[in-house]
Amino acid sequence: MLIDFHTHAFPDALAPRAMSILSAASETLTPQTDGTVSGLRASMRKNGVDVSVLLNIATNPHQMHAVNDFAFSQKSDDVIPFGSIHPDAADWSEELDRIQANGLKGVKFHPDYQKFFVDEPKMFPIYRKISELGLITVFHAGFDYAFAPPYKCMPKNALALLDTFSSPVVLAHWGGQGYNEEVLSTLCGLNFYFDVSFGYGVIPVATAQAILEKQGADKLLFGSDMPWHSPTMELSLQNHLHLTQEEKDKINYKNACFLLGL
Repeated sequence: MLIDFHTHAFPDALAPRAMSILSAASETLTPQTDGTVSGLRASMRKNGVDVSVLLNIATNPHQMHAVNDFAFSQKSDDVIPFGSIHPDAADWSEELDRIQANGLKGVKFHPDYQKFFVDEPKMFPIYRKISELGLITVFHAGFDYAFAPPYKCMPKNALALLDTFSSPVVLAHWGGQGYNEEVLSTLCGLNFYFDVSFGYGVIPVATAQAILEKQGADKLLFGSDMPWHSPTMELSLQNHLHLTQEEKDKINYKNACFLLGL
């Protein structure tokens, strides 16, 4: 079994424009799908993925409700959507209640797109409410092609999350895209999950192995970052790591099943 804990897709009408903008921002990335949910499912069949977690982002307060309406509409056995909260929305608390009431299992933040540092004081009431509701929280961590530093979820910032959340926290991209030595020295061994998305060709194999050994397979989640990397790409990186079959099973589906209640 394979669960991809980090994927993206957009409503059919918005996907062409979204993919054009994001592709231009990345400059070098070749999309693996057309950005639609049907494109994601076609990729899942091609790459042997059984379930995908669909991460949605409200990049401004005004689109938050529409983004979550789209997430609600995509719930299925093979696609598990997460909602999104924009911290500048006046009704973020009510929207978190709506996310839980509609059966979503978590929320995704992208601090660079949403223009907040993860350790800003204004975020802590939001985090506490998420914890009260028992939702999973995924943060984009480290650099993003579309932005210049300072990045807003660096390892030193993420430390502030430890004392705030009582529900699971996932730091994407091996704990901090492009800042793996800081992840090793600062975050490994703490009560975070890391997803291992967008590692192929980016993180050195020796560094990935070091994070694996220090963080432990119990706290790693397979992810691709579709449509930007394919699951096959990330499995290729995994095949270069020293992993037992039990460790692979934990990373590829068992940890995700535990978090998602599958």
